[in-house]
Amino acid sequence: MLASVVVPLVGVFGLLIGSFLNVVVYRVPAKRSIVSPPSACPHCGAPIRPGDNIPVVSWIVLRGKCRDCKAPISIRYPLVEFGTGVAFAGVALWFFLTQLPGGSSPSASDTAASALALVAYLYLAAISIALALIDIDTHTLPNRIVLPAYLVGAVLLGVSGLLAGDFAALATAAIGAAALFLFYFLLVIAYPRGMGMGDVKLAGVLGLFLGFVGWQSIVVGAFGAFLLGGVFSLVLVALRRASRKTAVPFGPWMLLGAWLGILFGNDIMSTYLGLFGIS
Repeated sequence: MLASVVVPLVGVFGLLIGSFLNVVVYRVPAKRSIVSPPSACPHCGAPIRPGDNIPVVSWIVLRGKCRDCKAPISIRYPLVEFGTGVAFAGVALWFFLTQLPGGSSPSASDTAASALALVAYLYLAAISIALALIDIDTHTLPNRIVLPAYLVGAVLLGVSGLLAGDFAALATAAIGAAALFLFYFLLVIAYPRGMGMGDVKLAGVLGLFLGFVGWQSIVVGAFGAFLLGGVFSLVLVALRRASRKTAVPFGPWMLLGAWLGILFGNDIMSTYLGLFGIS
């Protein structure tokens, strides 16, 4: 019953966050403030009216054009808003189905722990969308987004683990962060043209969130990135849209692989081990 109320509300909140992410994706690579000046049309400079800043709806009402100069507004804006709303609702649903403590009446500390963990993974969903788009646009993973994620993730997940008394999750999260950071760092040393330090820093963040869910998520998330990225690159080469020397941003695949591990890591590992008769 609670999920049927919370999940849609979280989805609506995601639409609002998606509108903000459009600002982040545009301004952070340009090293501009994300809070001022207020949003304006990039063509004529006219400020965006509050009534024209409703996620998805405003773009539809305005028919994808600026109210003042009629310049086209990229469809990516409503897609980011809608996609963030769907992502937030999906994370909330996953959380209710798999992460909430058992029992009909969880304690106050367990409820607080669950709420903090949910906020943590919603935060990860938001920065995942922003970082993926920025990496696609600029082939960079800005420190302004990646580095604060260490602190935010450590605080939210750390307090959540302490309140729930789940010290195993805290240990696995710390190990996951250190292991993936070191793994990617070694890859950069071995093949510096293939990756950058932005990937290394992001790997530590993803290891933290993957580890909190479990070691299965770490394994699936880590290998999923290379599998998905490799398949995508091979498809591009096969379609002659790229060559073996074409630089393909790896951040989006790291993020997609991580979410694969977070959401389905346990199921994937159980299925894989079951093929070899290992339970």
